[in-house]
Amino acid sequence: MGAAEIEQMERAIVGSVAPERVVEIAGWLVPLDNGAIGRAKSAVPLAHAADPDAVADIEQIYLAARLPPAFRVAETEALAPVRAELLARGYIAHTATIMKIGTAAGLAALTDDAAELSDQPDADWIAAFTGEGFDPEEGAQRVRNLARAPDVRFASVRQGGRTVAVGVGSYGGGWVGVHGMRTAPDARRQGHASRVLSAIGRAAHARGVERAVLQVVEDNPARSLYRAAGFTPLWRYHYWGRP
Repeated sequence: MGAAEIEQMERAIVGSVAPERVVEIAGWLVPLDNGAIGRAKSAVPLAHAADPDAVADIEQIYLAARLPPAFRVAETEALAPVRAELLARGYIAHTATIMKIGTAAGLAALTDDAAELSDQPDADWIAAFTGEGFDPEEGAQRVRNLARAPDVRFASVRQGGRTVAVGVGSYGGGWVGVHGMRTAPDARRQGHASRVLSAIGRAAHARGVERAVLQVVEDNPARSLYRAAGFTPLWRYHYWGRP
């Protein structure tokens, strides 16, 4: 992936989680948000040859906003100086996450039985997103961020009179981003997540968007589903914060 594509993708990712404010400095995006989504409150370099000297200035931006400084940095060789600077300043890497890319066609082809889509999350969608096995307060914060993004579609699968699987597609900058994939514990392994992804991919087709991106925590068992949808890993990244 070239430098221009990396920048375009990172801008789309930050935009899709709708931080309260974004500052741009020395080739970095600095999202400022008090919610639960890491990507909405962690500074990210727009290129894989970022200036480590910017870390100190980014710290001051977060502190001035009364937010804890945080960073999201890919595990690429070119960003080793940035990671070294963070370590020297007392930051700790956590939450290993895989960046993956795919296509809208790969998503759409998962199943003919696509989920329903809506412009806003209804009460049933929110109940599924914040239900059993999930932190309701954190879930509510995530819903607020996702709902205020510029172009999103909320996918849901209903079974037996309730919503059992949900997900979000965000569309912008030539990318469809996949977020918020959740299935009720008693409804897993029934193909519902495939229906959600298929609906998100079809909505991307309708917008003329073909490239897809998602981030998945390294130990998430859903990675096998994303492989089936044609997603391939780009790189691993960590979030960085102070203890």
